[in-house]
Parts: sequence; C-alpha cells; structure tokens
Amino acid sequence: MGPTSRLTVTGGTLAAVLTASGLSRSFGPRTLFRNVSLQLGPGRRVALIGGNGTGKTTLLEILVGMHEADAGEVHRPKDLRIGYLPQELPAEAGRSVFEQVMLGAEQVTILAHRIQDLGLRLGSAVGAEQEQVLADYGEAQSRFEQIGGYAVEAEAHRILAGLGFDPEDHDRPMDEMSGGWRMRVALARLLLSAPDLLVMDEPTNHLDVDSVAWLEQQLAGWSGGLLFVSHDRDFIDAVANRILELSGSRVSEYIGGFADFVVAREERLEAQRAAAAQQSRQVAHVEQFIERFRYKATKARQVQSRVKALQKLERVVVDEDETPSSRFGFPPPRRSSRIVAELEDVTAGYRTDEGDEVVLEDVSFTVERGGVLALVGPNGAGKTTLVKLLTGELAPISGRVSRGTNVDLSYFDQLQAEVLDEQRTVIDEFRTVPGVGTDSRNPRTYLASFGFRGDAVDRLVGDLSGGEQTRLALAKTLAVPVNLLILDEPTNHLDLPSCDVLEDALSAYPGTVVLITHDRHLIRSVADNLVEVRSGRAVWHTGVPDRVLYPAQAPAPARPGREPESPAPPKPKTAQRKQHSKDPASGLKKRLARAERDWEAAEAAVVTAQKRLADPDLYKVPEEAAAAVAEHEEAKDRAASLMSEWDRLNSRLGN
Repeated sequence: MGPTSRLTVTGGTLAAVLTASGLSRSFGPRTLFRNVSLQLGPGRRVALIGGNGTGKTTLLEILVGMHEADAGEVHRPKDLRIGYLPQELPAEAGRSVFEQVMLGAEQVTILAHRIQDLGLRLGSAVGAEQEQVLADYGEAQSRFEQIGGYAVEAEAHRILAGLGFDPEDHDRPMDEMSGGWRMRVALARLLLSAPDLLVMDEPTNHLDVDSVAWLEQQLAGWSGGLLFVSHDRDFIDAVANRILELSGSRVSEYIGGFADFVVAREERLEAQRAAAAQQSRQVAHVEQFIERFRYKATKARQVQSRVKALQKLERVVVDEDETPSSRFGFPPPRRSSRIVAELEDVTAGYRTDEGDEVVLEDVSFTVERGGVLALVGPNGAGKTTLVKLLTGELAPISGRVSRGTNVDLSYFDQLQAEVLDEQRTVIDEFRTVPGVGTDSRNPRTYLASFGFRGDAVDRLVGDLSGGEQTRLALAKTLAVPVNLLILDEPTNHLDLPSCDVLEDALSAYPGTVVLITHDRHLIRSVADNLVEVRSGRAVWHTGVPDRVLYPAQAPAPARPGREPESPAPPKPKTAQRKQHSKDPASGLKKRLARAERDWEAAEAAVVTAQKRLADPDLYKVPEEAAAAVAEHEEAKDRAASLMSEWDRLNSRLGN
C-alpha cells in the first residue's frame, strides 16, 4: 500500500521490510533504469547517488507507491509505515508551524484538540452535563498522558529547534513560511512520526551547516529503514551504511559510507576493466580463427560454432565515469585592486516603523583579490544581509563598506534557475549571456565543461531536471567576465558529479569568490578563509577550521541575538594555579617559534599523505587505502589546529 499524499506516513512495525525486484522504467526511447532489486529494512541507512536525470527521484516515487514501474514489483507489508519527503511540497495553510509538525503524531493531536474542546465546554456546562464533561476530560487527559502526549509535544519543539526554528516561530502560520522553511517543517513532521521506513529526496537542500550537523546526529542512529538522495559527501559519510549508485541504467550496491564507496567502486572498475580486457583478447583470438578458416570446408562446423558463440556472448561492460574531467576556459576579467571589499565597524539591518532592526554589529574584515571566502552560519543569522552589504544593495546603519577599484560583480542565487526560458534550447539560453559568441570561446566547448556534451546542448530547458537547470544557470553566471563572484547555495539540486564540476570551476576561476553553501566538502575543497555569521556577529576565521564546519555538540541553531554564547574553553591547570601571572614576551616568542615548527611539520605531513593518495596502486589494497584516507584527514585536522594556535599566539604578540 502506498502513501496517500506527497507527504505521508502510513502503517507500523520495525520488523517490516520493503522489497523491490526487477524494477525497470523508461521515458520514451530513454531507459532510466532496468532490473533494479533492493531491500529496505531496520538498520539499513542507504544513500542513493547518481547523475542528474538518471532517475533517482523516479525510483524513490516508485518505491513509496506514487508511480508504477514498467516492469518488476514492490512488496510493501500492510503494517509498514513509510514517510516520504520530496524535493517540492504543496503549499500548506490554516495551521501553525507547531500544529503542522504535530500531524506527525496524529493520535496525540486528535486527543489534544479533544481536551481543548472539553475544557471550553466546562465553562458553560452545568449539572449532569458538567459531570459528564468532567469525566470525559479526565479520561482524555489520562489517555493523553498514557500515550506520551506531553513528551511528544516536547519532542516536536526539540526537533523544530534543531532545524533552526526560533521558539517564537513555532506558533507562526504556515502561509508565512517560505519554501525552504516549509520544507523544514515537513522534515520535522516526518522525524516526529518516526516511520518504519524514511525516504528523503535531498533533505539538506534548504538547511544550513548547523542544521545539517544536527540532522546527521538524528539519522546516524535511526533504528528504522532509511533511503535518501543527497549530493553532500560528508552527510552521506556520516549517515549511510550502504550506497546505491544509479549509473548507466543499472544500480550497484556498496557496503559502507561514501569513503568506502569510492575505494570499492574503483576496485570494481579495475576488475571490470581486467575482465573486459581478457574478454577482448579471447574475442580477438576467436575472430582470428574465423577469419583464417572461414572459406575452408573442413573447418566450416568449427567456424560456424564460433560465430554463434560470439553472437551469444554477453560482453563485459565497464561502468566508466559518465562525466569526463572538465577543462575550464573562463574569460579573463580585468584586474581589480588588491582590496576587493572592506567592512569597518559595520552595523547593518533594516529600517522599520519602530526604528532600526539590527541584524549584524561590529563587523570588520577585508576581502582580498583572488581568494575564496565562505560565509557559514545558521539560516536567518545574517549571511544574506552581509551579501547585500557587499553588493551595495544595502547601506550600513553605521560603519563603512567600500569596494575596491575596477571591481566587477556577478551574483548567483537559488532563483537563477527559475528565470530560464523553458522554450529555448540549452545553447540558445546560454547565448543570451552578453558577450557569448563574440569572443574566442566556443559555446559548445564551454557548455561541455559544465556537463552539456553533444546533443545535450540541443535539449529544451524545460526538459532538463532541476539539477541540470541549476548547472546551466551556473554556467551562465560564470561565463560573465567579472572579478568578484558571489554564489548563494549553488549546490542545491545538483548531483555529485555536478558538485565536482562546480568545485573544479571555482578552483579554476581567475577572480575572487564569496560563497554561501551548506556543502562542507565544497567549503573545505575551495575556500581559503571563513566568515562565521552567528548571534549578530560576523567573525573572520583564517583557513577553514573544522570546529566551525562541524559543531562538536551540534547545538540547536538560533537567530541573531538569541543564541547563547559558546562556553569559554577550560583554562590549563597551570593557568588556574597562577591566575594573576602573565606570560612574558620571551615565553610567548618561544611558544610561537615552537608552534611554527610544529605547523610546518604538520603541513609537510599533509603533502606526504596527499602524494600517497595520488598513487593508483594504493587502491589495490582496500585496507591500506582506507588507512591512507584516515591518515590524510588526521594530518589536515592537525595542520589546521596548529595554524590556529600559531595565529592566536602571533596575535597576542601584536604582530
């Protein structure tokens, strides 16, 4: 039995298992997938990955019962409770945020309304009617406590806080919520309902770094079945214990997280290549025999036998990467000044009838030419306000915001894909970018670097998947010869190969980049520095500290001015014994020198680990490869920690 709406929870027991066998689906002449078989049950946390347009969403919708497969069947036990979170939701109105979430605990909600109605009736009832209402009220209250009603309500508030909702937001009407916040409400409702099988299509798309970290913690210990689509490598690694890869119309299953998948997939490809090479040699030998004895009557039977054998031979297919490596040729922008943008003692916000509503205070930092700066922090904390200051769309309440000379700016946000003309082809839409076709670049070559190869450039924009449309919008944005590029959540709706394309593009981009994203892998790969926007402040971090990207306890995010301050780090024992003493300058200099030596040694260890990972022979031994990946991550963490220590000591010396 399938779900009755696009956001559904049905049935209920942990022992139930969903089984699919032989699933196939095509659209016209195009086959999305064939002969897919899988099992989803308690303890299986499965990540479904694959390129945009390969059929991931279609497969999810078949599994939950929204669509039928062309072939094969899905068995859903009657008592199996399925919760499904799609990428797009219908508008919800008429309820508050909290009431909408409580629909995930329908029995509790019904009783809560009954208790409320009975309480209202008590005020007007008299005599025997009052006695009956009192008895009904007591019975409903007892039942409410018995099924854990108060605990469920507390859990709903906890989940909403974890997903970034302020306490004041819990009572706000749903029709005031934007699309991203409505998606969070739907996710909260599903988590509260605790279905036997949770199916989610890109659940992190509208989350910030803090909320992603919180959701990871919730799902890593999920006791039921879990199937999700995500482009976030770190999220997959933290949650999944199995990977399903949809590629070349086939689904392959791997045990472990994303790092395990990378190693196992390469081993599988090597085995396929070896088998294909051996088969090719055998086929060549047979073909040589056929060619040599084709016209000899005495060998006719043997020749015919070998011809039939070749016709029946099932060729070994190598599942090579469908997205070849890209080479980017960006138009050279004019050279800007070294200081691209500078903020000094800025207070920013918005003017209202009641006065200034301050969002950020005491903001000071400098954006220098050629760097990649990532803005991170909870949604609603002020990242968009900061971007508006940089673009000039918003003037500061106080302080100074200045842009350097010869700074040309281009801004990409999540709405860019929505303004594409669906009636144009990909290449015609790309040609609407000013300057395209008039310079030395070939539009087809440029689009190929963004994954639109061959006939793909002639497809209608309206026929593209959401991720493909986002990729086209990114290609248009990056084609403009500017030297300051601001990207707001560019990875939403992208698949993993497209995220790789974006990563390569940003690495090759000749200008300055300001990046807002919840994709921590992308931040680690391309960012030089971070600005953490939180609690009304924007704090500069040199490098990319893991403590900012991965909150240790994943605290519930809060809006500016409402988040409790982080506790101060514990003092060393020696400092506690000598609270009134100060380190002499000479002691600080020695510690700084030692920190610098340790930092240099740690950086050398990172380089050594990177060289080891670059050795193709390493991946022939999975245990060694896994150990090398862990060693590389540990070396990076140590280098980042030592760099922060050096920077702290250097600041104390006033350098």
